[in-house]
Amino acid sequence: MHLFLIGIGTGNPEHLTLQAIRALNRADVVLIPRKGPDKADLADLRRTICAEVITSPETRIVEFDMPVRDPATPGYIARVNDWHDAIAARWQAAIPPGAGAVALLVWGDPALYDSTLRIAARLGAEVTVIPGLMSPQVLTAAHGIALNDLGAPFMVTTGRRLRAEGWPVGCDTLVVMLDGDCAFQALAPEGIAIWWGAYVGMPEQILEHGPLSEAGPRIVAARAAARAAHGWIMDIYLLRRDPAGAEEPAAQAPGPARPRHQP
Repeated sequence: MHLFLIGIGTGNPEHLTLQAIRALNRADVVLIPRKGPDKADLADLRRTICAEVITSPETRIVEFDMPVRDPATPGYIARVNDWHDAIAARWQAAIPPGAGAVALLVWGDPALYDSTLRIAARLGAEVTVIPGLMSPQVLTAAHGIALNDLGAPFMVTTGRRLRAEGWPVGCDTLVVMLDGDCAFQALAPEGIAIWWGAYVGMPEQILEHGPLSEAGPRIVAARAAARAAHGWIMDIYLLRRDPAGAEEPAAQAPGPARPRHQP
């Protein structure tokens, strides 16, 4: 069996590369995970992508229910490893006998804060990775900003680490992912600017930016409202620390959170 792990960007069918489209049409089976009624939109987006780009009549769509993490398992790493074992078992059970090429649609890119490659290793299959747009790229494109300052590094981290460890030494730009609790609230806001986005690249996209002291409360409120409206949320933000302060050009003055569509 050959697994194609296909990065699909952030939910916009136009994010797919030609390489991704070719791989989908080579597959005997495309697996689509179902994550319950609250996250039905995620399965719908994958179905839409398949309907728009798969032209091969021989490609089958097979859906399966994703297991959930057992909160009773002690230890974060052990809990995640058990969960990954369960996901791999669901993949194996869903793949029809004799399927030679199996594709999975991976949000963003399989290389960045995604466990699909680790789960695939449990099956012992040959794996081909098709890269996709990563959410930091889509976020910075939506805001029209550079990811790094001139000649300067940046760091991609998680909300959990930002809250536990604070701002890392030697880096003035952070991209924060997997943050369900708005960890930026634990930072002293002086001299920090934030660029935040939810559902980036999708029709539901919401953007907010400004000095952290001003934009932070707006983001917390916008995030809660969006999650209540949709039942799920995927968001990401960039923090930039400037010793001279976090003020932005007048042309980018912060405004209320509102949906903005990708051109």
